[in-house]
Amino acid sequence: MLYEVSFKSVNKRDDVQAWIYVPAAKPKGIVQLVHGFGEHSRRYLHMIMHFVEAGYIVAADDHVGHGRTAMLNNTWGDWGDAGFETMVEDERQLKLLVAEKFPGIPYFFFGHSMGSVITRQYIAKYGSELAGATICGTCGDFPTKETKELLQKLVAEGKAKDSDPTVGVTLMGWMFERCGEVKLGNEWICHDPYVQVDHADDPFDAFTKPTSNQAFLYFIEMMEDVTGKQWAEKVPKELPIYSIGGDQDPYGTYGEGLYAVSNWLISTGHDVKTKLYSGYRHEIHNYADIKDEVEQGVIDFMAGILA
Repeated sequence: MLYEVSFKSVNKRDDVQAWIYVPAAKPKGIVQLVHGFGEHSRRYLHMIMHFVEAGYIVAADDHVGHGRTAMLNNTWGDWGDAGFETMVEDERQLKLLVAEKFPGIPYFFFGHSMGSVITRQYIAKYGSELAGATICGTCGDFPTKETKELLQKLVAEGKAKDSDPTVGVTLMGWMFERCGEVKLGNEWICHDPYVQVDHADDPFDAFTKPTSNQAFLYFIEMMEDVTGKQWAEKVPKELPIYSIGGDQDPYGTYGEGLYAVSNWLISTGHDVKTKLYSGYRHEIHNYADIKDEVEQGVIDFMAGILA
């Protein structure tokens, strides 16, 4: 069963588009799937179907400035003016909507890339509402200082809604250092050329569309908000966390960032399980040879909590 829903973003401008996938059997739990920067939730259909087949309801939306939400609101790359917590508060709205529709069912989060940052924001603010959380392809202390200073200058000059092409290069250009020949500009996500082309040609991806200077600044502020022990201390200690990624993922600084996040949590008394997939880049869930294993690992993590 599939429900299509929408709700007003906290930016008071966009109508966020969301979907709820429901198994035919009695659900074991609910998973809210939080997608990454520039993409959309239907890039996760393989994972969604795996979760549904395992007996879980899956809820997912397209963030403001992304996917179908951006397409219907004509707001590609523009996240509105409500600040860097816009997306985490939108995810809270979706969570409340789904929990009201399906009450009394254990609730989990799965967030990838920027979605892992949103998930980390969520568990620091609302972690007591959840049974567990998976953070996939996350970052540690990401290098943002130079780009943040540039963006602050551009916004102060009244260029918040403009898009400066140097911003993406300054923030993420170094992430191609282990990718060999760069043709599409997204090679860091996955070795598989089919995944790269699919990502580049997807009409619901913002890959070829500009992101506003203000939105990029919000993105940096989001990452800074979940950096260090001061973030980890806000997360409920009783919340189980599963952290996964590839050791060739530049966003996770080749494994160092993922372990940094786990260590921040462990040092503040949290229960964290960490799994690093050797030889894989950012989108471990899109590699044909391991995606079933990656997804089953998340299912096993949730099943262990429910047991």
